[in-house]
Amino acid sequence: MDSYRSLIARTMLKHAEMVLFFKAFFPQLVSGPIVKAHDFLPQIKPKMFKAVRWEYCFRKLILGYFLKMVIADNLKDHTFTIAYPYFENMSSLTLVVLLFGYSIQIFADFAGYSLIALGLASLFGYQFPINFNFPYVSSSFSDFWRRWHISLSSFLREYLYIPLGGNRHGVTRTYLNLLLTMVLGGLWHGAAWSYAVWGLAHGLVLAIERYLTDKGWLIPKSQLAKLLKSIWVFCFVTLVWLLFKLPDFSHVLAYLRAIALNTHKPTNSVSITLILIYALPVVFYHLYYLFENRLPTIHINWSRWEFISYGLMVFMIITNSGSGGTFIYFQF
Repeated sequence: MDSYRSLIARTMLKHAEMVLFFKAFFPQLVSGPIVKAHDFLPQIKPKMFKAVRWEYCFRKLILGYFLKMVIADNLKDHTFTIAYPYFENMSSLTLVVLLFGYSIQIFADFAGYSLIALGLASLFGYQFPINFNFPYVSSSFSDFWRRWHISLSSFLREYLYIPLGGNRHGVTRTYLNLLLTMVLGGLWHGAAWSYAVWGLAHGLVLAIERYLTDKGWLIPKSQLAKLLKSIWVFCFVTLVWLLFKLPDFSHVLAYLRAIALNTHKPTNSVSITLILIYALPVVFYHLYYLFENRLPTIHINWSRWEFISYGLMVFMIITNSGSGGTFIYFQF
């Protein structure tokens, strides 16, 4: 429908050729970013080799492959024990760290995929929209969904939330539209109750947050309050990722029960240490975003250090990649 409404092609044959090329363009075929026809079709034109933005492509591809191959794939080799029944005899601390590791893994895996897609598309002269914008620094759930899987968020807003009425039909209808949009967004990932509950959980916190914000109760009064809100958002998002890892809802309940009851179990210190080590680059990645423009008194040639960091990432990709595996979002 978007491609038809764009009216870019003057003939049906030319229109069909452009749509076929759009559907076959491999960097965005599987998991995103979700590219809309009216954004892509105008870019179909002759490309010049000299117009390729090599530095942009280099940055996106290296960071994408680093997030996927070094961070996500190594974390995958440890977080697989979240699956039933492995977790039943693990300590509460180990289970919490495993869940934290999976939260970092799913970000690194999907953000890495999206960055690789951006870099590959740019090599051919096409620009895709940014799909992740440091989501784990979000200080609200609405901010999180403006930063996480941005192309899906905009898709749900344009094709579900707004057609349902958005916020144009009163407060109650607005909350209902939020809930319905997020539940359907959860089912978009798979036909399982856990995905529906995941969507419902996000819909509920979005609706509650909207209500409290409208009442003026959630406006942060200090930087400490904003930090605490960010920690709360991250903890909630991390907890409900368990519904992605364990599609069987009974296993989710068993995992939560194990966290509550297994305080006496021995802790797997090796696994915890390795998870924290591989999670650190993602933590620093977000901290760099937070503080890069807030340290004006420190005169450091950041550009030089930035290229050194890319060199280190290339080295780590070559020497310390985890075991090969498909992208997490390929299953949805």
